[in-house]
Amino acid sequence: MAIVEVTIIPIGTGSTALSSYVARCIGALREEGIKYEIHPMGTIIEGDLDRILSVVRKMHEVPFKEGASRVITTIEIDDRRDKEATAKGKVESVLSKL
Repeated sequence: MAIVEVTIIPIGTGSTALSSYVARCIGALREEGIKYEIHPMGTIIEGDLDRILSVVRKMHEVPFKEGASRVITTIEIDDRRDKEATAKGKVESVLSKL
């Protein structure tokens, strides 16, 4: 299972407020039924990598449909194949060492 962090930044919206764009991107993610977690600077998605990349593509298109003239999408992929990994497990591993 992959853990992916995605940040989608609409540009050319005429406003510095972006939460409505983010909410609509999350709406596209929710439609897919994939496990996710929102944090202040992006979204963590867990699951099959091919499925995640497909939904990230849909999320990337949302700001364009809402009138943005440019969109920057950053993707960070943690694809561990030697054992199951989760975002929660990664955090717990660090906290256990504090």
